[in-house]
Amino acid sequence: MPTVPILTNKAVALTIERLCHELIEDHGDLDGVALVGLQPRGVQLARRLRKELVRILGDEKLKYGELDITFHRDDFRQRTTSVAPSATDLDFSLEGRTVVLVDDVLYTGRTIRAGLDALLAFGRPEKVKLLVLIDRRFSRELPIQPDHVGKWVDSIANERVTVEWAGTDGQDRVLLHTDQVDARSSDDVAHGTSNDR
Repeated sequence: MPTVPILTNKAVALTIERLCHELIEDHGDLDGVALVGLQPRGVQLARRLRKELVRILGDEKLKYGELDITFHRDDFRQRTTSVAPSATDLDFSLEGRTVVLVDDVLYTGRTIRAGLDALLAFGRPEKVKLLVLIDRRFSRELPIQPDHVGKWVDSIANERVTVEWAGTDGQDRVLLHTDQVDARSSDDVAHGTSNDR
């Protein structure tokens, strides 16, 4: 399948830095803000954002957590293979906080909807913001839009976007793949090994 780079290693680093400055511009010293990464791939971005925010601010006032949404997905019972849930690490209440929900790729919006459902087990946030590295803005199935975006990608149904991280994949980069499959097969793949959903 043809593969086209969307963001290279340096561009990923610059994009993460810019997103951090956007968060600081909107929320000051981040006191009262909770950064929550969605498992499995959103946590890689969330961890990088947290590390960069600590570097910029010099301390860590924001709360940080990681949230598994496996059993909140609307396609959970339709999957043909069994799934193993990831870990949830969120040891504080979200009651009254501003939550910045973090994922790598926003595609149909269904992962984010599941994330919103899962959040409610930890309290009622004052507000929830959405931050994504990549927004496939013309592929939405639900009325969900991000507040902070690293890069917008206009793609068609037989294309996939994958985000690779140095810690797990050897390098930081974002790739656009063209598959020779129909849209539903592509979406099934996206809910499996790809992080495009």
